[in-house]
Amino acid sequence: MKSSYELAMERLNKTAPAVKLTAAQKQEIANLETKCKAGIAAREIALRDEIARAGAAGDFEKVEQLQQQLATDRRKLQVELEDKKEAVRRG
Repeated sequence: MKSSYELAMERLNKTAPAVKLTAAQKQEIANLETKCKAGIAAREIALRDEIARAGAAGDFEKVEQLQQQLATDRRKLQVELEDKKEAVRRG
């Protein structure tokens, strides 16, 4: 007798079969992820300094704006990464 997990996985594979990636596709996706992480880190470093300066100056409104900008930039880069990864998966 199959578990509910196994049954669910069978149904999932029928509706959306798993895509096998080539070694080149896996490498390209890994490179995209590395570039995205580097971009996020660079943006965090740049904004962290601005946030620290604004906090030291007592401009908490600017601190909030910069933190929101960082979160927005991070989400934007993640969305771009997912789009590029999907393009690689499609070939």
